[in-house]
Amino acid sequence: MSQNSSLKIVVVGHVDHGKSTVIGRLIADTNSLPEGKLEEIKISSEKRGMPFEWAFLLDAFQAERNQGITIDTTKVFFKSKKRNYTIIDCPGHKEFLKNMITGASSADLGILVIDSLEGIKEQSKKHAYLLRLIGIKNVIVLINKMDKIKDCKEVFTEIEKNILNYFKLIDLNLINIIPVSAREGEGIATKPLKYNWKPFPSLIEILDEYKGSSNFIEKPLRFPIQDIYKFDDRRILVGRIESGRINIGDRIIFSPSNKLSVVKNIESWARNKNKEFVNEGSCVGITLKDQIFVERGEIVSHSGKGEMPIETDIFKARIFYLGSNTLKVGQSFMMECGTCSVRVFIQEIISTISTEDLKHKKSASVVKNQVAELVIRSEKIIAIDEYVNVPATGRFILIHESRIVAGGLISMEGYANQR
Repeated sequence: MSQNSSLKIVVVGHVDHGKSTVIGRLIADTNSLPEGKLEEIKISSEKRGMPFEWAFLLDAFQAERNQGITIDTTKVFFKSKKRNYTIIDCPGHKEFLKNMITGASSADLGILVIDSLEGIKEQSKKHAYLLRLIGIKNVIVLINKMDKIKDCKEVFTEIEKNILNYFKLIDLNLINIIPVSAREGEGIATKPLKYNWKPFPSLIEILDEYKGSSNFIEKPLRFPIQDIYKFDDRRILVGRIESGRINIGDRIIFSPSNKLSVVKNIESWARNKNKEFVNEGSCVGITLKDQIFVERGEIVSHSGKGEMPIETDIFKARIFYLGSNTLKVGQSFMMECGTCSVRVFIQEIISTISTEDLKHKKSASVVKNQVAELVIRSEKIIAIDEYVNVPATGRFILIHESRIVAGGLISMEGYANQR
């Protein structure tokens, strides 16, 4: 990842730990606010008899999202002197899981905000675990509200030790951990000089220097079909390339229908029009040399050995459950994976897993906010991947009565590819 590219960040944290204040400070301290907006909000707060809060900036942006200032319903934009940034804001767990197959799953980096008065308790561990669940392995931790602590060094060091131990347990990579006071602006755009037992960088410095990890271009092609557009005599298959690369002339296969074709053209809505190839992350359309019938939900891949997704109607999964009703064997849900939607059934509850220490426990049911390992069966053959191989098509959400009740990761341990 070059420093000229836009960096996508997902910010998580308990509702009272200062997440919105951190985001508000990032917008203000990088001069990403429209001129006069900060003063306008301060005057408005004063008229209402309310103390000004940096989190109010998010509300103001939300109210003006239709005027095209800086935000849509889920994203906040700001820029430093070195690069542009997009913050994907997920207010709660359900929004977070919804973004597993949309916005947050494409984030480059996570920021976890922790209240120094609370430390890393169960709620923060769940947020960290959710980051891991959607495939974000690189995380910056902000220990916020340091202005409320007397023994800053002692408290910070203890939380840092606990963070390192937990991140090691769940396989998260700690990019950096710094003390901040978002309300005071300490440590956000400027170095946290008040906390000087060692030289800490500011959050903006960490973000500007972040080079990222390798992308998915070396992984096999995965292009889930989102829709089919008809223009004159052309049928354009559109979607987002989740991994790999597609070229004009590539021999491709659609899974699970197993229909074969060749890429005739790559359509683009950009000014430079059509391209010879496109890489992971691109939203494009393709046309085929053969007029074959395919539908939304199929996955395009190359047709060589080892290049195609798994086809199966049974798999293991590790889920994070949010449903109000207890989950039991035999229940059915709608599963969304990529652009595919299919009815599935809970065949077996293998165990529940503690987010505290990741210990497994035999259980006949799963309750809200638990992590569990299940065996899931679908009503028909579907195309999927193991999460460890291709994250985008190896994760899913479960829906019950139009509500997201779980997000999960796919494993084929103990089950054969039925292709």
